[in-house]
Amino acid sequence: MANLRKFTLIHNDRKERWDLENDRADRVVKTFETKEDATKGGVLRKVLGTDGGSVKIQKMNGRYLEERTYPSSRDPHGSKG
Repeated sequence: MANLRKFTLIHNDRKERWDLENDRADRVVKTFETKEDATKGGVLRKVLGTDGGSVKIQKMNGRYLEERTYPSSRDPHGSKG
């Protein structure tokens, strides 16, 4: 299986928004006004496109809330959830 692209959805305190960052390139791919805007109705799936990837979603305090894989068929078999 090919390596998944890895992203993190983090809160940008300075700009008061949520940023989806590419973990390897350390750059912002897309910004959202709220975390709900990023996580509702397949928005992350659309942003990641057909290549998909893994997205770690942080809470406001910086701790991880969850990790999502798109498409779900690429989720590692040994993972919880």
